[in-house]
Amino acid sequence: MPTLTRLYVKTSLLYLASALVLALVLALAQATTLPVWLAAAGPTYIHLFLVGWVTQLIMGIVFWMFPKWSKERPRGNEQLAAVVYGLLNAGLLLRVVGEPARAVSPAALWGWVLALSALLQWLAGVGFVANTWGRVKER
Repeated sequence: MPTLTRLYVKTSLLYLASALVLALVLALAQATTLPVWLAAAGPTYIHLFLVGWVTQLIMGIVFWMFPKWSKERPRGNEQLAAVVYGLLNAGLLLRVVGEPARAVSPAALWGWVLALSALLQWLAGVGFVANTWGRVKER
């Protein structure tokens, strides 16, 4: 298994564990009054689960298992795949911080943090598609 795939998969497992802990905290907290920042963590949970775990796991496995690009570059552009990893995780971490912060303080800064988060994740998606498209071939 390529090093980058291991990084994607291990990071996705950390996000899964984080999402499950947050889900447990949110479920247990239903019996009490939630602090504002924790009450706003519902979307954060969804992002940790879908982007952090599911999307990242898929990206890592696709990088490893899809048909070869060429003999010289079997997995396409490995530097681009590493940049995609960085963009996806930077965007997700900004989301994890920005979502609850925006609930506590509706300052414009937090709106920009969320916009930057979305942009970074979108760029990661575009980079992933660009690097994977040529590997989807007929036999």
